[in-house]
Amino acid sequence: MTEDVKKQETADASSDKKLKTAVLTIGDQQIELPILYGTEGNPVIDIRALGKHGYFTYDPGFLATASCQSKITFIDGAKGVLLHRGYPIYELAMQTSYMEVCYLLLHKELPNREQLSEFTNQVRRHTMVHEQLSKMFLAYRRDSHPMAIMCGIAGALSAFYHTNININDPKDRESVAIRLIAKMPTLAAMSYKYSIGQPFMYPKNNLSYTGNFLYMMFANPCEEYVVNPVIEKALDRIFILHADHEQNASTSCVRFAGTTGANPFACIAAGIAALWGPAHGGANEACLRMLENIGSIDRIPEFIARAKDPKDPFRLMGFGHRVYKNYDPRAVVMKETCHEVLEELHIQNHPILDVAMELERIALSDPYFIERKLYPNVDFYSGIILNAIGIPTSMFTVIFALARTIGWITNWIEMQEDPSSKIGRPRQLYVGVPKREVPPIYRR
Repeated sequence: MTEDVKKQETADASSDKKLKTAVLTIGDQQIELPILYGTEGNPVIDIRALGKHGYFTYDPGFLATASCQSKITFIDGAKGVLLHRGYPIYELAMQTSYMEVCYLLLHKELPNREQLSEFTNQVRRHTMVHEQLSKMFLAYRRDSHPMAIMCGIAGALSAFYHTNININDPKDRESVAIRLIAKMPTLAAMSYKYSIGQPFMYPKNNLSYTGNFLYMMFANPCEEYVVNPVIEKALDRIFILHADHEQNASTSCVRFAGTTGANPFACIAAGIAALWGPAHGGANEACLRMLENIGSIDRIPEFIARAKDPKDPFRLMGFGHRVYKNYDPRAVVMKETCHEVLEELHIQNHPILDVAMELERIALSDPYFIERKLYPNVDFYSGIILNAIGIPTSMFTVIFALARTIGWITNWIEMQEDPSSKIGRPRQLYVGVPKREVPPIYRR
């Protein structure tokens, strides 16, 4: 008997021993609930039958509730694991490109050279946006936050692609995905150019996906712009690391909106709105603002003391993670990339970056941080990189939205293909006034 067969038989035997049901006892009533097992992660108790017995569960924030089944991304926060279609994030970030990861999420497998070339060309053919759409920017104040613009502009795409989209047609769903991947960098760059009063730069499709975005961000009609390959690779890794992250707030928002049959572009706009929150996509922006507030290395002890004081509401942004109770696997890549960028740009004696590097040193050596696993996370390093390459803090969350679009639309597609998907309708625990009669107005 081969070793592989032995392992398979062991796995099958182990599977047979798995509990098939959980029994919930309420008074003298016993309710059997099926236990579901995925390929990775914790078992899940199927509670759908509870409603028939007159009960619902209460789980604010859905911290212990699986809202769907998915084959896209898996996270094990305790072990610091992040997989896309089974591939570890570190290997993807170091060995592939963002275009390859987009293909992987959409098509379930990494592309070969021919498939990658065809996919990349498909995306390139859709990088332009309708000229009428560019006029919409004039409706925004010059000092508008770029995420406010992105919410509106992304939603406006639904007005340009509505009547000809059949969300039940796989080809139309893929077409939507290609358009979104292609147009988000263009819209993101336009939101930046508008805020600084510079003309929009049309895409140059002879450049890579990430190189093209850098060109649209930093080029101008007056002089030639050459993409720095180190910066290009660093930003491409940032895109990869933010491509998807399981059922987070914005992804769940996209899925939730999608269950109604809403236009997919409108669903993505809903995701952008959710991402804008400082507790979600705005974390790296908040981290940079914290570094600016600290200002200089000699003020770090004061802020470290505040972070350790349980009575002080202040907390260090960019350290620890709600999901990862170990080192954020994305931060491993970002740390390497961060130092590559700083070396390439010969950045020395930069007050904000000096503060960041000293905070990193303290967090990796101070027992207080180590014992609580408050390691620098992906937001900490990505914010430093984006700042170093000249992307303003207000654009950080826009970059996040650009990268996360592939995760959003892949989850939207998966939700559309799932026969068990239903319109989202959470229950509530009502704690208001019980039923009462309306008194006549003269008695009130």
